[in-house]
Amino acid sequence: MMAMDDIFRALPAFEAGWVWLAGAGPGEPGLLSLLALHALKQADIVIYDALVDQRILAMARPGAIREFAGKRGGKPSAKQRDISLRLIELAHEDRRVLRLKGGDPFVFGRGGEEALALVAANVPFRIVPGISAGIGGLAYAGIPVTHRDVNSAVTFVTGHDASGLVPDSVDWAALAKGAPVLVIYMALKHIEQIAERLIAGGRRPSEPVAIISKATMAEQRVLETTLTSAANDAAAAKIEPPAMVVIGDVVRLRAGLDWLGALGGRRLITDPLNLAKKSESA
Repeated sequence: MMAMDDIFRALPAFEAGWVWLAGAGPGEPGLLSLLALHALKQADIVIYDALVDQRILAMARPGAIREFAGKRGGKPSAKQRDISLRLIELAHEDRRVLRLKGGDPFVFGRGGEEALALVAANVPFRIVPGISAGIGGLAYAGIPVTHRDVNSAVTFVTGHDASGLVPDSVDWAALAKGAPVLVIYMALKHIEQIAERLIAGGRRPSEPVAIISKATMAEQRVLETTLTSAANDAAAAKIEPPAMVVIGDVVRLRAGLDWLGALGGRRLITDPLNLAKKSESA
């Protein structure tokens, strides 16, 4: 059996002049991958996003430089072009550069843009996937993205485009008809407009919705509501970003799968979909 030190020694070397684009996961430090931790322990400089937890940054090796390059809606943020140029500049100085992003770098994280910039500048790089908030965050809320009695497909979509508006490039009517479960990133600001477009496309106004704020963190909050009430309920509950929105009948499974709630004393329901009752009446 391999010891932990042996596992780390077997991991790829983080060489000078390289950039590693790594996902830090949805927030909880325990969800960081071993390869991302290995990178933190080797990097000369860590360029990190706004959603990377400070406890994860504290894992960087002593002497490593930590440089903030986060983007938050409505606040002064680094320009994407400047971030990419900074990565190139540091790599050309023979630094071991860790670009640490919340979630997964290739899931609405602009990792693809940064990697292509590195390609154009002939900078070698490695991609280190992370747990996306659209999967890990829902799991911490007790909501599976798929369940064979509910859905055999799930669609991930962003709630705003580069201009900060609801993306017109998304065919919301088609999503309303074709996607049994929708997981929407960065949707809180525009949830009312998104709900209106989905209802206009044929989605049930009473369809279950969950809004997960600060997923996987100690401050995590989960609001269960409906499509037609989501905007008003989120405002009344003062739900804060970052938040994930999931739309579909998988939300009903939370009554049986809220494992964090169970740790706090919540009674879980054995059959949240009432499948036993349905089979008896069939």
